[in-house]
Order: sequence, then structure tokens, then C-alpha cells
Amino acid sequence: MRLVRRSGDDAGRARRQAAVPYLFLLPALLLELLIHVVPMAVGIGMSLLRLTQFYIRDWTGAPFAGLSHYRLALDVHGPVGAALLRSLWTTLLYTLVVVAGSWCVGFAAAVLAQDARRGRGAIRALFLVPYALPVYAAVITWSFMLQRDTGAVNAVLVDGLHLTGSRPFWLIGGRAFWSVAAVAIWRTWPFVFLVVTAGLQPIPRDLYEAAALDGAGMLRQIRAVTLPWLAPVNGVLLVVLALWSFNDFTTPFTLFGASPPQSADLLPVHIYQASFITFNFGLGSAMSVLVMVFLAAVAGLSTLAVRAARHARAARP
Repeated sequence: MRLVRRSGDDAGRARRQAAVPYLFLLPALLLELLIHVVPMAVGIGMSLLRLTQFYIRDWTGAPFAGLSHYRLALDVHGPVGAALLRSLWTTLLYTLVVVAGSWCVGFAAAVLAQDARRGRGAIRALFLVPYALPVYAAVITWSFMLQRDTGAVNAVLVDGLHLTGSRPFWLIGGRAFWSVAAVAIWRTWPFVFLVVTAGLQPIPRDLYEAAALDGAGMLRQIRAVTLPWLAPVNGVLLVVLALWSFNDFTTPFTLFGASPPQSADLLPVHIYQASFITFNFGLGSAMSVLVMVFLAAVAGLSTLAVRAARHARAARP
């Protein structure tokens, strides 16, 4: 009887211990439910309603629209769908440029700072200044610097370096896209620098010394030692950068306001226009749901690709 009672007590203790991690996760799950799942469900419900400013106080009383907003947004031959598709392509290009530029600048800065013999701490602190500044204040400063007549950028390029005879417009026309991408890269690369710097610390110096003895230069050492060691870090880092860039609202909205040039018409601001400028909240919600589905599909495919690459690497002899 004593043995039976003891085995029962052990089983109960094991069940309680197995439940402890879930109890610790419960607050985070409740916050996730409150902050993300509930607003997501409300947004899906709003996308099915003909919700305008007339029903903003009681949005549940808006007329039922069904899938009409989705048909309108997915009709690439119509004005709404064509504009949404154009904004999607612009946002994808923006994401690619910002992720590539931020990673290249941040990675190069981290590698060079790692090799610095003196003042390494001061260099790292200086590099983190753009990331530490408030986003709105930093982008507003850039908007002043990019002004055609009084901006510091034209003062340096035109008056100082004499690279062009006329003062270009940086915030309108085709240059607006590259302006907002440059500001986003300036804001984001210190985060890459911080993550890559942390990833460089565990790499044994013996590997670099052995590569140097074999005659490998700096670029070959980076390709043969640094990049393979940083592969897991870079995988997560690139996904985070892509999500941040794709959903970036603050940078374009602060630079251009609610009506950006067509070349810089990014999806977050485009959806904002549909919701708060034309007061078609149902259409804006439908666009947001479509973007959510698109990002979920991309994330799922990326996860499958990473798993396939990991299995293929593990299967190699």
C-alpha cells in the first residue's frame, strides 16, 4: 500500500511540475490574446461591414457588406485594386532595399568595430545613437535636412561638393522612394550592428588565426568563418528586419504625411488613407486582413524553407 501511495504521489507531483511552465506562460498568452487576437478578430469583423464615419460610435450597427470590400481590393483592374497592387510592389521593393542596406551597413560596422584595438566601447556607443533617438524626432530632422532650398543635404551636395548644378527635390517624385528608404536604413542599421556584434562574441579567435595562417584574407575569413557562424543569427535577424520594414508606418508618414508621392506609397500609409482619409473603415480593414494573410503565407513558406535547408544540411555526410 505504501508503494502504491508513493507512486501515486510521484505521478501527481510530475503532473504538477509539468503544468508549471504553462502557468508561467499564462500571463503572456493572456496579453497576446488581448493585444493581438481580439483586435484581429474585430478587424476581420469590421472588414465585413459597410463601416463609415456615420457608424463610428456604434460600429456594430453598420450595414453588412459581406465580401464586397475584398472583391474591391482584389480586383486589380479596378482603381482600388490596382492602387493596392502598386502599393504592394512598392512596399516589397522598399522592404528589400531597407533589409539589404541595413544588413550590409550594420554587418560591416560590426566586423570593423570588432577588429578595433582602441576605443571599441566608444565606437559601439556612437554607432547606436541613431537607434537610441526617438523615431519621430529623428525622421522629422531628416525631413528638414531633405528640404530642397534650406536642407542640409542639398547644401552639402550642391553648395559644398558641387555634384549637381540644380537643387533636386528629395521628397517628391521618384527620389522620394530612395529618400524614405535611406532614412529607414539610417534608423535600422544600428540594430543590425547590435545583433551581429553579439553574435560575433562566441566565435573562437583561433579560427581566424588558422584561416590567416592558410593565407586567407579578410574577405575570405568573413566568408569561411564569420558568415557560417552567424547563419542562425542572420536568419532571425533578416526575418525581423523584413517584418519591420514591411509594416513601417512612422517613417513614410512622418516624411510625407497622409498623401505620399506615388513612388513612396507604402502599404501601411495606403491603408491609413483608405481608413482615415476616405473614412472607408471597412475597406481599410479588408486591406489589413489581406496583408495579414499575405505575411502569414510568406512566414509559413520561409519556415518550411528553413526547415528543408536544415534537414538537407543534417543529411550531408
